[in-house]
Amino acid sequence: MKQLEPYLFFNGNCAEAMRFYEKTLGGKVDMMMKASEAPGGVEKPGSKADGILHAAMSVDGQRLLASDWMSPDPYPGINGVSLSLVYQTVDEAARKFNALADGGKVQMPLANTFWVESFGMLKDKYGVAWMVSGGKQANPG
Repeated sequence: MKQLEPYLFFNGNCAEAMRFYEKTLGGKVDMMMKASEAPGGVEKPGSKADGILHAAMSVDGQRLLASDWMSPDPYPGINGVSLSLVYQTVDEAARKFNALADGGKVQMPLANTFWVESFGMLKDKYGVAWMVSGGKQANPG
């Protein structure tokens, strides 16, 4: 396998979320296509023409993919998964954690743990769960 890429579905606010992650995580949105811009009018039932059909963002050699929920079924939310970010320093982890937490809900504040200097969990204002680590990893031996 070359790479494992998370793909998030949003409830009509994908463009806003991806721009937030671009700024917050220091990434670059490489592609964002509305449903109305799809070649050959590949608009799915239940989709909105201004909804994001596909978005891709690069962050430090990794990719985050996303779109708006295009199913005619009700939006189920983002459940049962967290995205994990690991930073070399506690300060960098704290900056990213605090930026992601703005408007969201901290589930576990950043704190020293037995496995890493700093770890915290939050759900951002878009409903995405994050686990953020920073600093030295504990010596497993």
